[in-house]
Parts: sequence; structure tokens; C-alpha cells
Amino acid sequence: MGKVVTGFAMSLDGFVAGPNDSAEQPLGKGGEALFTFYSSGDTEFRFPSGTLVVQVSQALTEELGEITRTAGALVTGRRTFDITHGWNGRHPLDVPVFVLSHRPPPDWVEAEWPLTFVTDGFRSAIEQARRAAGDKNVIAGSPSIAKQCLEAGLLDEIGVNLVPVLLGSGVRLFEPVGSGPVRLEKMRVIEDPDATHLFFRIVK
Repeated sequence: MGKVVTGFAMSLDGFVAGPNDSAEQPLGKGGEALFTFYSSGDTEFRFPSGTLVVQVSQALTEELGEITRTAGALVTGRRTFDITHGWNGRHPLDVPVFVLSHRPPPDWVEAEWPLTFVTDGFRSAIEQARRAAGDKNVIAGSPSIAKQCLEAGLLDEIGVNLVPVLLGSGVRLFEPVGSGPVRLEKMRVIEDPDATHLFFRIVK
């Protein structure tokens, strides 16, 4: 069985999106600053779906290659799904997507999209994603899902692309964490001009 992992670009003051994020402004006000490192490198990386191509450092290219090779399924919250318009039916990782939601799918979702809407809780969503992923990893693909997995002891690894910008407000990743102190073990660090990429294992 694979691991449950998560990863986000984050500002120095702890935000993964700016304030007032919406379908019209997916990253919130000023949130685009979190992703400048995806266009400032010297090496092209194409995500499996072919719908997203980035220009990053060689070291980060190798890391992204490992992330995409080991990804087997993604679990996300309904709000993230709606803001991204369901990635137009194909997530960049090109894996099955499980959407935790208390509402039926929106009218614009097409039947052939590799999506499963889960209405009986995040544990069910994670279990269904694990079955779909097999021996590959399940990606907790939204802050709300990552936080719930962390508090339930299901999260194994966290990746943070720490960007030297202060957003002031917006969407935080883990605040508050109701499970108390969580110990992390540093796995590796990649230094880039526009971001410091940090990878941690959760000590259980």
C-alpha cells in the first residue's frame, strides 16, 4: 500500500492562497506570487495529463518526476474542485480524483471524467482512493483534506514549496491543528532562487 502525502506552495507567513479565492481568481488576491517558481527555471517539465507544462530547476524536475510516478489517486474537497472547475475533467497528475462533498456533482461535470463524489466522509474518500491507487500514493489535494488526514493520523508526508512572499491573509494549510504537536522529520531540501522546497516525514 502506498502513502498518503500532500504538498503545497506556501508563503512565508503560512498561506497557500490569497484572500477571496474563487473560480474567477483561483489563487486569491496576490496568490499568483506563490507559483512564480513554476516559470523561472531552465528545465521543462510536462505533467502526465499534458495539460500543464512548467519551467523549473533540474533538481525540482527530478522531484516532480518522482511525485508523478508514485501518484495513484487524489482526494480533494468540494470547494477546491469547484474553484478549479474540476481541472476541466483531467487533473494534471492524470489520476482518479475523489471529491469529498455533501452536494451532488455540478451540472457541468461530464460522465466520462475520472471522478468519484464521496458523501460519507473523508475516511471513506481516503479508503476508496487507496483502493484505486493500489501500491501508489494517495495525494491529499486540498488544505481541508490534508488537515483532516493529519489530525486522523493518516498523513505520512508533507511537501512545502516555501516562497519568499508575505500574503498577509488568505487560506492557511494546517491552522488550527486539533491533534496537538506533530513531529516532523526532514527528508530533503531543494534550494531554488524563487522557492525553498522542503519535504518532511511525519513521525508517528
